[in-house]
Amino acid sequence: QVQLVESGGGLVQAGGSLNLSCAALGHTFSSATMAWFRQAPGKGRGLVALMTGSGGGVRMYADSVKGRFTISRDNAKNTLSLRMASLKPEDTAVYYCNTQPPRLNWGQGTQVTVSS
Repeated sequence: QVQLVESGGGLVQAGGSLNLSCAALGHTFSSATMAWFRQAPGKGRGLVALMTGSGGGVRMYADSVKGRFTISRDNAKNTLSLRMASLKPEDTAVYYCNTQPPRLNWGQGTQVTVSS
């Protein structure tokens, strides 16, 4: 059974940085498009960033995080990362990883809280 395990969240002041990691246990995603999603309190889950598994690893970002977040992946280790810089209070959410479109069971996510 595939298990997605997100980590690296925490409490940070506005302008700070965090590095999130996602491990896909029992799944090899070397050719799949992988993505980060987030869900803020009272809102639906939305796409933050994605990275293709082929074609040179094309990256795409939501407008709200463009220029501040960087997605990367290590196919050999089945891990996905999200480098978040210049964090804003509106980035506060639970962050999840999955394929894009989402096909795997969701993990527990990792909480990111940005204080003003």
